[in-house]
Amino acid sequence: MTTTRTAPAAAPAAGPKKFRRKNTQGDQGSPRLTPVWTFVAWLATLAFFAPVAWMVLTSFHQEADAATNPPSLLAPFTLDQYELLLGRDITPFLLNSAMASVISTLLVLALSIPAAYALSIKPVEKWTDVMFFFLSTKFLPVIAALLPVYLIVKDAGMLDNVWTLIILYTAMNLPIAVWMMRSFLAEVPKEILEAAEVDGAGLPTVLLRIVGPVAMPGVAATALICFIFSWNEFLFAVNLTATKASTAPVFLVGFITNEGLFLARLCAAATLVSLPVLIAGWAAQDKLVRGLSLGAVK
Repeated sequence: MTTTRTAPAAAPAAGPKKFRRKNTQGDQGSPRLTPVWTFVAWLATLAFFAPVAWMVLTSFHQEADAATNPPSLLAPFTLDQYELLLGRDITPFLLNSAMASVISTLLVLALSIPAAYALSIKPVEKWTDVMFFFLSTKFLPVIAALLPVYLIVKDAGMLDNVWTLIILYTAMNLPIAVWMMRSFLAEVPKEILEAAEVDGAGLPTVLLRIVGPVAMPGVAATALICFIFSWNEFLFAVNLTATKASTAPVFLVGFITNEGLFLARLCAAATLVSLPVLIAGWAAQDKLVRGLSLGAVK
């Protein structure tokens, strides 16, 4: 009589169980931290938004209510400060800022996109040296270049001219735009470009119809950042302009006088000056988030 022996079942490996157990514990622990991180995020948001809210509320007060210590934020609201600003002389300053910022941003994009294309999709020899050269132009502090720039502009007869600011803002933002656009264009799939070349597409067609739509979030992010830098620039604007080409930041300084600080009117002017940047950021927020996560902040 023969007996049949059955082989014992193989014991399951201990490794996967431990791995699954760790994941299970992590999955169970993360929801408990979600309210904490949510509270921290809201706290940080309120901390950043509080000065802006204080500025907006103060702009709707009279000077006597705005000058109290502590400030009376619940004082009666009025539109007197905005009526004085809009009915007087803030419009030319806003127009100068808009003209200098928009035109310089368009020039920066027109120059930086082909340069970034050559440095990323069709890289030239020693492109790292070229990128370092662009970066090295930002090493010099702006204040150190103010006197030479002032003398050159004065000899050229272009003081108090908005086109002087356009040229300077284009030169200032171009290195930043090249660095950002190169990161964005480096993410464009090479297969699409090779297919376009096989079909006989030229460089303008490739840039406008193929690279443009793919890199549009990056272009929007670069344009918005260049626009903000140009809109907020103060040093060149206050030293190279006088009356005809002064920008909005120069206008804000006019409320700090020897007679005192016109706080309510200054807050109203600062609110009006901030609106174009806020509107531009709100309109392009989806492309801005996609663009910044595409390559520039990696």
